[in-house]
Amino acid sequence: MNKNKKETLSIFEAFKIWLKISLLSFGGPAGQISIMHKFLVEEKKWISEKRFLHALNYCMLLPGPEAQQLATYIGWLLHKTLGGLIAGLLFIIPGAIIILILSILYAEFQELKLINALFFGIKAAVLAIVIEAIIKIGNHALKSKAMFIIAGGAFVGIFFLSVPFPILIIVAAIIGVIGEKIKYNPIFKSNDISEQVVPDKNSAIIDRKLANNMSDHTEPSYLKSTKVCIVWLTIWFGPIFFMVFTLGTTNVLVQEGLFFSKIAVVTFGGAYAVLAYVAQQAVYNYQWLSPGEMLNGLGMAETTPGPLIMVVQFVGFMGAYRNPGELDPVTAGILGSMVTTWVTFAPCFLWIFLGGPYIEKLRNNKLLAAALSAITAAVVGVILNLAVWFSLHVVFKTVNEVFIGFIHIWMPVWTTIDYASLAITLGALISSLLFKKGMIPTLLISAIIGFLYHYIFV
Repeated sequence: MNKNKKETLSIFEAFKIWLKISLLSFGGPAGQISIMHKFLVEEKKWISEKRFLHALNYCMLLPGPEAQQLATYIGWLLHKTLGGLIAGLLFIIPGAIIILILSILYAEFQELKLINALFFGIKAAVLAIVIEAIIKIGNHALKSKAMFIIAGGAFVGIFFLSVPFPILIIVAAIIGVIGEKIKYNPIFKSNDISEQVVPDKNSAIIDRKLANNMSDHTEPSYLKSTKVCIVWLTIWFGPIFFMVFTLGTTNVLVQEGLFFSKIAVVTFGGAYAVLAYVAQQAVYNYQWLSPGEMLNGLGMAETTPGPLIMVVQFVGFMGAYRNPGELDPVTAGILGSMVTTWVTFAPCFLWIFLGGPYIEKLRNNKLLAAALSAITAAVVGVILNLAVWFSLHVVFKTVNEVFIGFIHIWMPVWTTIDYASLAITLGALISSLLFKKGMIPTLLISAIIGFLYHYIFV
């Protein structure tokens, strides 16, 4: 029997796929969501398109890295809390290890040429994956003129007008609710993510499990919610309270734990939405690093697997490295890195394990479904925004931020076009779209070509 059609999936099989996804999760949220869509929806058929978008919509509403939370949510649907932990932690750990090593190398030697060479081709190939995913997700999600208008409005709002992400989502949700209230079905009916489809043997694994009542953990209860809150609030704040009592409130590790705990609950719309504030506080208030070093940290996060918010790990390392107290600087930096990563991602598991059952329960609510249908369209516009931003920064070496009145534009300097990146991207697109080559061969070939070019000619 085809393994994609099995009723259940072993946790070991899931572990292997989550590990593979984690090692390929380049390109920020757009690239990561694209990779998960390709693996989980198209290839492995773990989850249907509609349920994938339903989960994505919920994760886009949460503070924190939406791609990591999406992985946690799908892992939780498959294998309960353990599955969510495996998927969520694997999404973090490889990138965290790489950024820790790069942080040590940077602090001690400030030499990253080899690393930049390694990831040069990967970034270009991920851009091709992002473009392919935008096409596929758009085809599934935008099935009416109104949905195209909502997606286009969201893109214009966030890319040109810098409208805060939560406002875009709220407006889209209101449009969806109004559409349902006035029963203007031509807008929403064709994109109703709550539409009931009777699962058969060819349906996705998660959909069959839920249809056959094999997922009791998705049923909400106040008792389970209370337990989740107690456990995860303790995991989140326990180490901070311990450090406060043992080290005092002026210690850099305590300051980092408190500061990045606050950041963890305000990072709506992904890393870029909050990085300006992090940079301002880390550079000018706490003086943990310089403005140029903040950009270096972002470069590390952009060229390594994992969420872009991992840049805060570099900030935490450098802050503790430069304020080690009685510790060795590298040891202090490692501890700072660990504390920062801990308080950044612990809340993500709280949001998923606490809210997941209620979101699944409300999946068939017509008003919620209408709101999420509109949010789905807005999310396509937001992902397109991230894809365009990523494209500009991959293909051009210099991209300036220009303001014309209240209009905000990312303006590439055309003389700085990176022909090597453009060529690798086009090659990867031809490989995946025209010749239907798999993602891993495309990434590997692009990485080798990029490494040779960058290390020899740059």
